[in-house]
Amino acid sequence: MATSTYTVTGMTCDHCVSAVTQELSDITGVTKVSIDLASGQVTVESDAALDQAAVAAAVDEAGYALA
Repeated sequence: MATSTYTVTGMTCDHCVSAVTQELSDITGVTKVSIDLASGQVTVESDAALDQAAVAAAVDEAGYALA
């Protein structure tokens, strides 16, 4: 089990949170995504360490960016 924390910029509402959660959840091995909208902190739990490029691509697909 691995836990990683990222900061995502541009999220302003629950729809933003939903979009980022959905894209990150689609990454193979991800078991849980928790987002604190106020701080932009995104915590991702997964079966193994995640590839940073895959995380960045998923966040980009949702329309946001890693800080």
